[in-house]
Amino acid sequence: SILEYLNATVDKFGIRPHIQFEKTVKNASWSSEKNLWTLTVQQGANELGTYTCNFLSLCIGYYDYDKGYTPEFVGRENFKGQIVHTQKWTEDIDYTDKKVIVIGSGATAMTLIPALAEKVTSVTMVQRSPTYIVSDTDEDKLANLMNKTLPAKFAYKVTRWKKILHFNFLYWMARTFPEVAKKDMIQNVGKELGKGYDLEKHFTPKYMPWDQRVCFVPNGDFFTAMKNNKAFVETDTIETFTEKGLRLSSGKVLEADLIVTATGLNMTFFGGISFEVDGKRIDFTQKVAYKSAMFDSIPNMTMSYGYTNASWTLKCDLTSEFITRLLKHMDSKGYKKCMPVQNDKDLKLLEWFDFSSSYVQRVIKNLPKRGNKAPWITKPWYLSDYTTIKYSKLEDGVMEFS
Repeated sequence: SILEYLNATVDKFGIRPHIQFEKTVKNASWSSEKNLWTLTVQQGANELGTYTCNFLSLCIGYYDYDKGYTPEFVGRENFKGQIVHTQKWTEDIDYTDKKVIVIGSGATAMTLIPALAEKVTSVTMVQRSPTYIVSDTDEDKLANLMNKTLPAKFAYKVTRWKKILHFNFLYWMARTFPEVAKKDMIQNVGKELGKGYDLEKHFTPKYMPWDQRVCFVPNGDFFTAMKNNKAFVETDTIETFTEKGLRLSSGKVLEADLIVTATGLNMTFFGGISFEVDGKRIDFTQKVAYKSAMFDSIPNMTMSYGYTNASWTLKCDLTSEFITRLLKHMDSKGYKKCMPVQNDKDLKLLEWFDFSSSYVQRVIKNLPKRGNKAPWITKPWYLSDYTTIKYSKLEDGVMEFS
């Protein structure tokens, strides 16, 4: 559905001729003498090309999509069946009437398991520790009603703001009253499953809500698969792979024809691109983010970055509006260069993420920093960003134009 949306949008607005497909940026180098970025781009196995631009906007997320993260599993070579990481899933993988094990308990596992459950004999999710799970319908009845009775643009705006405010409120509640939120989430899982399930063992995380991501289960399909005795959960560590499956640390043996490692991705903050300014390699661990969209002392470069506690595109929309305002302002004033400069000696530097997830902790020391006050602060709050990013002054004494 995402791909259908992208294709429809690209064609509707005539964007396709302006996209260079099958190309990978390897290096980006800024020249102050020319006011120009030069990109070194790989176009084939070994062929390199170059592109130049006077403004560079990064929209590449923070994951390494070439290969997923897979821990070292003892005895992996012993398993006689098929092992596949979710990032390398292909359409020809046959799971019909098979016993399947899914290793991992993140968002990918939660959405994969109900889909597998439609055809498998059984699917078992093996997790080291539980994850918070929230179930809700994927249709908004009020939104549907408004779409039928109100002008389309008005109905859209009301629905959008209702969703934004609702999820911001839930996040605020979870961070302000974590014990209350934790109890409520686990109780809701109990209501979904009914009696006979060990909620303490399988669905009660050791951390507080939003210390890590919360998994959303549309229409409770994950729980439906469990109640239909198609999906099962085992909370344990893996001692070793065997010929026929897994042996857990508790001694329990699980048999499988197919093992899926839904163990996440590695973070690579700028897509593995190396950056230079006037011949000097940029060390992003020493850089501070400005309005979540630019970096200290790096000219004419922006980054679209989303939320970890809400829709990713929600913040990307704000950042895109900021970039558009910035470019229009530069055009109107005749500026060729803009660059935020951090000169506040009292600014306290913080880690980019306040997140305990293992994929973050593996690379946290290699990421840029954020500050403890505007415009260097990075908050997971849309309402705060809405004013800070969308309406704040461009010539704020921090951004230098020339």
